[in-house]
Amino acid sequence: MNKSMLNILVALGVVLVFFAVVMFWLGAGEAQEGALFNFSVDQATVGLRFLFVVVGLLIAFAVYYFTKENAAWEVGTRQVVWMAIGAALYAVFSYLFNGTVFVVPSVSQVALRPAIAIPMFFGYAFGPVVGFFTGAVGNMFGDALTGFGLSPQWSIGNGLVGMLSGAWMLMGDRKKSLNTILYVGAGLALLTGLLYFLNPSVNNLNYYNPENDTFGETQLTLFAGSAILIGLVIALIVRFAFGSNENVATAVTWAMLANVLGIGFAAVSDIWINGYPPVVAIVGEFLPAAGPNLIFAAILVPLLVGAYAAVQRQSGR
Repeated sequence: MNKSMLNILVALGVVLVFFAVVMFWLGAGEAQEGALFNFSVDQATVGLRFLFVVVGLLIAFAVYYFTKENAAWEVGTRQVVWMAIGAALYAVFSYLFNGTVFVVPSVSQVALRPAIAIPMFFGYAFGPVVGFFTGAVGNMFGDALTGFGLSPQWSIGNGLVGMLSGAWMLMGDRKKSLNTILYVGAGLALLTGLLYFLNPSVNNLNYYNPENDTFGETQLTLFAGSAILIGLVIALIVRFAFGSNENVATAVTWAMLANVLGIGFAAVSDIWINGYPPVVAIVGEFLPAAGPNLIFAAILVPLLVGAYAAVQRQSGR
């Protein structure tokens, strides 16, 4: 076993152990009122949830295995530092924008999560390993801070968003692969978005009703159902408007595909975990989460990429 594979196995093993401790030890107890973190996990489905955590980690390892010669998989001190910074930033900003500190009017019935741009950017800038750790661990702590309880398979889905945002580094020819990724990501976003118009009466399973402390009691609004199409249009505008800026075009294009696949993994897992019909999982869960994510990806990721490029220029890199 070479050093690269060992480092990847250690990194994924750390995530697996962390999730196991949270789910089977910390998550098994009752949430303490006034506690800083709420690590509670539904113990009736904890086995299935952990199974999908393992599946998500196996997907991440499979991507590594088939591209293991690529230097993007390097895990050293620098990457570990960026993992810690990224996860901390994502946790804090997820908490801030999940309605606990900065209260967002629920006109759209969607949990607005601009913080999703953080794992997307960290994956793009520092590699797939950093992106995966930032998304998975950061989302887990962010949910715990928010106090709603944990859905670990969704945290792994966020990890896949971060990892796939950095997958551009694995491509031999970035320019040639960019159009293919654009077509695939746009096609999936368009297809799932159209499902809303065929099933407009599905309830929004990501809408939180603070008065009743429940999710999914209201019908999906037009904005919530079509947000992924709005995000797709914005992403395409940014992609072609910044066609000469390869960094922005790459970051937005890969973030679009990463968002669809990562959040799609989480939503589809609930077909088995929560017993949702496929249409309910896609329309009621995937669209309210992935739609706003794509809007924020198209707007915020280019800003972060531009700011990072400016810092690199000033530092002479």
